Amino acid sequence: MTSFPHYIPQSDPPLPPWETLPTMYDLPSDNPEEPGLPDDFHFLQPLLLYLTFQPINWNSQLVYSAADLNLYYDLQHPLWYKRPDWFGVVGVEQLYKGQDLRLSYVTWQEPANPFVVVKLLSPGTEDEDLGTRRENAADKPPSKWEVYERILRIPYYVVFSHYTNELRAFQLVGGHYESMNLTDGYLLMPEINLSLGLWQGSFQDIEKLWLRWFTLTGELIPAPTEEAAAATQRAIIAEQEAAQAKRKVEQLAERLRQLGVNPDELDELL
Repeated sequence: MTSFPHYIPQSDPPLPPWETLPTMYDLPSDNPEEPGLPDDFHFLQPLLLYLTFQPINWNSQLVYSAADLNLYYDLQHPLWYKRPDWFGVVGVEQLYKGQDLRLSYVTWQEPANPFVVVKLLSPGTEDEDLGTRRENAADKPPSKWEVYERILRIPYYVVFSHYTNELRAFQLVGGHYESMNLTDGYLLMPEINLSLGLWQGSFQDIEKLWLRWFTLTGELIPAPTEEAAAATQRAIIAEQEAAQAKRKVEQLAERLRQLGVNPDELDELL
């Protein structure tokens, strides 16, 4: 990692933070103290969210999401970060400045903060994840809850436990998170014309209960493999219908011959 001084020289007037503070190249997502992922679910579930996060009212080129990527949030403490299991942003290009894949998400280098964060509960982290434990020491980073609610002001914070299948969500209202109610089993996010809900099905050939994206009316947002499978199924159905129609025509022609009518001469008779 590129090293930089503990203090940042200031000009008069001071330069903006995107010119003086560390960039994503200085603050990569790899951390030798946190190798790997805790389990397979923490890989597959964010992948499903990533593949199906398609806000209908946004240009797909201005929609970004990431899993297990360092999120840097504090101008005064540029090395402090959180690592959401998954987060989505709207109004941000998929590539950093339209040119490069991100090594991390550095909020002072980006045009928008995340719109929604999903946390997959792990044993032992519930208190911090749900905001019941907060850091008060000035020299320690704030909790995830405090960062998402107070510093980044992320509109939606979703917490899902695949151990209990409990889904909880919080919406930023008046600067504070308030618990959201499910509407017909879905967490509605009208700003992006999407909702989150639980779905029993097979993803990557694994049958279980998954958290995934839907439209506001509860229609499933398909992953690319599901779209391909659906297209294949539609082609098979169309082929079957065409074959069935052909058989009916042949049966009708045979019936006409039995009645003494040559079907090939019908056009002339008409």
